[in-house]
Amino acid sequence: MLPKESPTFRLDIDREQRTGVSEAIFCLNKEPQQITEILQHAQDNEHRLLLTRLSQCKHQSLPLDWQQSLFYDPASQIAILGEVPQPLDDRGVAIVSGGTSDYGVCREVELTLGFHGIAARPFYDVGVAGLWRLEQCLPALRECKVLVAVAGMEAALPTLLAGLVPGLVIAVPTSTGYGVSEQGKTALKACLASCATGLVTVNIDNGFGAACAALKITTVTRTLAPNIG
Repeated sequence: MLPKESPTFRLDIDREQRTGVSEAIFCLNKEPQQITEILQHAQDNEHRLLLTRLSQCKHQSLPLDWQQSLFYDPASQIAILGEVPQPLDDRGVAIVSGGTSDYGVCREVELTLGFHGIAARPFYDVGVAGLWRLEQCLPALRECKVLVAVAGMEAALPTLLAGLVPGLVIAVPTSTGYGVSEQGKTALKACLASCATGLVTVNIDNGFGAACAALKITTVTRTLAPNIG
């Protein structure tokens, strides 16, 4: 008799309680059957779940009842199992994008924060090719404690923004761009090489990581120093 096959996943149910950030299921290299099993396990344990990089094709490959049970956003490839909270807790987080082509990554930031009940203020398509657009937003941006700056091409926006606002800037270089942009490598190197102070950088297209960083920063700030700001 063959031994029973070991499960291919182990959900970290207590991660949010332990770290302040819920576990997310990265779906890019998972088979639909694996995703279905994870969803069923989470539902059986009455556990909400955030799924990232769930392509439309893979979402449509799930059993119909699961497709209908999930909140799904095709732009960000984010799916949510369980209650989708109305993000009302405004902790002064802004999402700033260089161009409309960066929208999918911005939505990943927005929905990850929203999953944790945090509202974010969107400022889209304010890249450096038309500085007047950013100038119009500056009064509002200067009120924010954390700004997630999403930009491709040469990713000048995060550096420029960090020189204009008092809040922490989290740079998200994106894979948007032509030839020498190298699928975001040029943007990543530009952000890492920036001379601007108060600027930190996550990986290419990593909206989820930027959102988690913003969540932890605002949570720790509120918990340890509630009177700051």
